[in-house]
Amino acid sequence: MDTQTRHAIKHDALIDHANSALGWLEDHKSQAILVSAIVIGVLVVGISSILFYQHRQGEASVAFGAAMDIYSAPVDQPGTPPEPGVRTYPSAVSRAKAANAEFVKVADSFGSTDAGQNALYFAGLTYMEMGNSAAAETTLKKVADHGDANLSSLADIALVSLYRQDGKNSDAIDMLKKLIAHPTTAVPVGQSKLELAGIYEQTNPAQAKQIYAQLKDKDTKTTAGQIAAQKLQQMH
Repeated sequence: MDTQTRHAIKHDALIDHANSALGWLEDHKSQAILVSAIVIGVLVVGISSILFYQHRQGEASVAFGAAMDIYSAPVDQPGTPPEPGVRTYPSAVSRAKAANAEFVKVADSFGSTDAGQNALYFAGLTYMEMGNSAAAETTLKKVADHGDANLSSLADIALVSLYRQDGKNSDAIDMLKKLIAHPTTAVPVGQSKLELAGIYEQTNPAQAKQIYAQLKDKDTKTTAGQIAAQKLQQMH
């Protein structure tokens, strides 16, 4: 078979396929239009959802930033007049209370966003500063249960501080053992071991020394290892 004949056969085949497709579309015009409409509808819904999500993320970030501005505002210092135009608070507790109200609003309004989850975490911290242990524990546990790994571990280490503050050392120890078994970038194992040794300094000094010694020997180049070495010297 010569080249010209092969090209002619291939051309005829393409024409047949095209004619078949056109014939199917003609016979199933309404079905083809329906399928196209569905595809276009799905694309429109998908794009709209993405745009809405991005808009919500933007709103949440702005609201969270405003709450953080309050949380980071300076506290009045005796004998030091505030700078003109700078918002200050008479005490850390009053600042925490003002920030808490905004963090709670962001968490309630934008709970499914990253900013909303971060706001819930800071709501827990500000409850602690306000002395509301029950609300702090409930809020931080929500973050620990539903946040990503890093945010959950930050909530857990905050709970450790809360438990120690309230004299619940056994609960703090259990939480730290969990964090040691499942370290994260936000809460590395060295940090959790230092916290655990800090508790044992009061209740089991020998155990504290053992933890400090392990950190000193295995993490010589880390901050945790250096702190552990200092702690060992202070305990001798």
